[in-house]
Parts: sequence; structure tokens; C-alpha cells
Amino acid sequence: MKIVTTVMALSFLFIGQVFAQNKKSNPGKMNTTEQNEHYTFQLSDKVTRKEVTFKNRYGITLSGDLYLPKNAGNEKLAALAISGPFGAVKEQSSGLYANQMAERGFAVIAFDPSYTGESGGEPRNIASPDINTEDFSAAVDFLGLQENVDRNKIGIIGICGFGGMALNATAIDKRIKAVATTSMYDMTRVISKGYNDVVTLGQRTKTLEDLNLQRWKDAETGEQAYPSSHLPEKLTGSEPQFVKDYFNYYKTSRGFHERSVNSTKGWRLTSALSFMNMPILSYIKEISPRPMLLIAGENAHSRYFSEDIYKIAAEPKELMIIPNAVHVDLYDKVDVIPFEKLDNFFRTNLK
Repeated sequence: MKIVTTVMALSFLFIGQVFAQNKKSNPGKMNTTEQNEHYTFQLSDKVTRKEVTFKNRYGITLSGDLYLPKNAGNEKLAALAISGPFGAVKEQSSGLYANQMAERGFAVIAFDPSYTGESGGEPRNIASPDINTEDFSAAVDFLGLQENVDRNKIGIIGICGFGGMALNATAIDKRIKAVATTSMYDMTRVISKGYNDVVTLGQRTKTLEDLNLQRWKDAETGEQAYPSSHLPEKLTGSEPQFVKDYFNYYKTSRGFHERSVNSTKGWRLTSALSFMNMPILSYIKEISPRPMLLIAGENAHSRYFSEDIYKIAAEPKELMIIPNAVHVDLYDKVDVIPFEKLDNFFRTNLK
């Protein structure tokens, strides 16, 4: 059965693969062996990177890379947890951010969310607004147990769909002292209502009926199905510009990674169900009095998510619009991403 719905038009955001199980062991301990895998960026010669694992509250083992400044000495460091974009892995954008922020003196963990990348969880390539929010708090647990980290100086950065998860985590986790997002998506909003909230009740109902029928098929086969379409293998030129932008990151040497959900065959179809029923960001005002920084591209199709959160959030808050930038520019373009602003934001507020 082919599911033809507005939500499935967003299936390029739910792109994934059945890949390796979590190959890490000894949760919470650092593996001193440097990774020799494919990263989409160059490790700074001022930074060290080590594989780490830790468990979330649901018992899922998460895989991360811990980035540390080489010149840190014995001082206690302010720390950051970073994840995203939605459907990416730590070898892509979050690792690039971690590398840059570690250069600036922070202890930083970039991690794969539950059910994706090298993190645990079965079946593979599903997402959950609750569990993925918890993943950030689990990363805070890990950072706060490190001897060289000041647990009173921990912040988080969420990229794209994990920007929404980062804000959601900050609302409930008072240990997080400051939060920043780039190219933020509220995944529960866009999956439930479509871009710019254009989905009607009738369309939503039809989507849910189709997904519920898909559950029968999944139950019969014992395997959760993938979408029949997602990011194309080749562009025809007729795609919306933002799809072209995603393609030019995830499907080219610029950002492709073999474990990235968005670089491969798609999120499981029924992952959309929980996002359509459990909205995040209901308690966004409770981030206050801790500071929030929202960064978005001037020409990003996702810009309105950051602008809307800025309107409803309580102070202190700041919205930074990057001139001429599109959504994916804030994934990896180090000359566009305002790292000095992020440095100043966290240096000012993690004290």
C-alpha cells in the first residue's frame, strides 16, 4: 500500500537505514582509541576526540564523541552537548560544531540519538519526541560525571530538528544553564501540520488512517516499513529549493555519511505517529530565566520556527538572523555559522 499524505511529502526528513548495532561497550567510560572513520570535517589540531558511550533513562546506550581542547590543563571546563540535524550522525554537523567549540575551550560531546547511527535501540531508524528529548539530558548526565567538567556550567546546542528537542529538554532539565539552536525545526509541528501549518483536519485524519493501516502491514510482516520515496538519488531540477539544498548536503561528498538516516533510505514510516500526537515545546516559557539563543538563516524555509519560538518564549532570549543564509548553510559552513557568537553566548552564561 502506498501512503500518499502530506506527512509523507516530508519523508525526506525521515530518511534512514538498517545499519550496524551499537559497537561500543562499557557505557559511561571513554575509549582511548581515536576513531579512524569517515568524518565530513577535519579535526582541529587544537582538539582531541575520543569515543564515549553512556545510557539514557530508558536504558538505551548512546554513542558519542567527546571533544576536548588540548591546552585545557587541569582546569574544570564549561561543557556542551550537541546533536542534530534530525536524521544526521555525529560525524556530520554536530561533530563539526563540537570541534569548533572545543577549539574555543569547551568540553563538548556530539552524540547519535537513540535508534540511529552507532547508538543503541531496536528497531533501527525510528524517532521519538520523548526519547530524543531524554537523549539530551542523558548527555548532560555524562558530562556532569567527567572530572574535568564543571557540572554547574553545562549548555546544549540543537541543530535543525534537534533544536526543538534541545529546547524541550532545557524546559524540563534545570541543570542546563543555557541553550542555543541553529536552523531550528519543531518536528512535531511540521509533521503534524505541514510547512507553515497548511494541513487541514481532513488531511491529518487521512494521514493517520494511512499510517494506522501501515501498522497492520508491519504487524503482519514483523518489520516496520520504510517510505517508498525520500531524498532523490538524482535531482530533476523540479524539486523545491530546500529539497535541493538537503540533497546537496546529504547526498554529495559535502555531507554524505553511510550511517546518516538522511543520506540513505529513510526513517521508518510509522515514526511519524508519535510526532503527530505528542507536541514538544508546550513549556517553552519555563526555560526562563536561563538564556536562549535562536539562530536562523535569512532565506531558510525553516526560519519561521525560530521566529515563532522567539515570540512566545520568555526573556532572556535572542534571535539572530544570518543574512542570505539558507537552512543547510548552518550545518557546515564555518564562515557562515556564527561560532564567535556561540562562544560569547555560552562563555557569558555558563558561569
